[in-house]
Amino acid sequence: MVIDWLTKAVEKSASDIFIGAGRDISFKINGIIKSEDSGIIMPPDAEILITGLYELGKRSMDKYLATGDDDFPVTVPGLARFRVNAFRQRSTMAAIIRVVLFSIPAYKDLLIPDGVMRIADETNGLVLVTGPAGGGKSTTLACIIDAINKSRNCHIITLEDPIEFLHRDSQSLVTQREVSTDTESYAIALRACMRQVPDIILLGEMRDHETIKTAITAAETGHLVISTLHTVGAANTIDRMIDIFPPEQQQQIRVQLSMVLRMVVSQRLLPNMEGKSIPAFEIMQVNNAISNIIREAKTHQVDSIIQTSAQDGMIGMDAYIMKLYRNGDISKETAIKNASNQEQVIRQIGNS
Repeated sequence: MVIDWLTKAVEKSASDIFIGAGRDISFKINGIIKSEDSGIIMPPDAEILITGLYELGKRSMDKYLATGDDDFPVTVPGLARFRVNAFRQRSTMAAIIRVVLFSIPAYKDLLIPDGVMRIADETNGLVLVTGPAGGGKSTTLACIIDAINKSRNCHIITLEDPIEFLHRDSQSLVTQREVSTDTESYAIALRACMRQVPDIILLGEMRDHETIKTAITAAETGHLVISTLHTVGAANTIDRMIDIFPPEQQQQIRVQLSMVLRMVVSQRLLPNMEGKSIPAFEIMQVNNAISNIIREAKTHQVDSIIQTSAQDGMIGMDAYIMKLYRNGDISKETAIKNASNQEQVIRQIGNS
């Protein structure tokens, strides 16, 4: 039964579960995918497991059967929440399941630096947390929302697909909406939430220019909008946001973005010396220099500004990776492999 595999994954502290016909069930533990002793899953077995997930989630399979793709949450009382991505592969049912514990971890236990948690002090504008899928963005956002919820009296609206961490009202009122279940799309929900008296809007993902434009407008009107992009690095993030618009609109977006963007945090997970995962971050605070660079389409200069602005709380990804290396958290091989400028990191390691 699928509940047995969900339970086993939680017991083993797995972050993800892989179900697909023609192979064993696999768990991702500390960034490494390991096959479990399930025996080869045949197509009828996969169908039973996927159907079981829908039954646990009390969700219709109509969308999945019609399109071959679906995202939905599953809550197992006393165990955990799970984010399910169900799909078809080679005409058979498959799923990848993210394990989401009920409690929101303490940010210090996750080694999230105070510089990232400064996002919780922002009161308006646009903040972006970026990085590859599975890089820990959702957990970082949950910690930030939790910090705001426990310290400020405001209305927080989260728009997610699907909802992962559940936030109970503390000092703030938290409204959580799920795309496809509570609303049709991010863009529609974002427009609607402007009439719901929000102070802070968490937008799970900015997928198209309409959503990005609405998010920028919301930030211009005095709200704090926090969102994510699957980009690596602040410069790439800025370029992606602008390039998604038609050429005739890009200069206007540059001007707007230069005024509303407050921070860009990029993160990824690296293997540490114990074989577990440790986060690495790039932090860009938008100061006058960065604002001018955005407005004047000179984003190639962003990295150099970050490197010379440590006094403003900024740090580049390679500098953070070197910090982890010097602290003995990661190996030389890991530092070099994950560096943007490998030659420079090799020289720094040689001189350290």
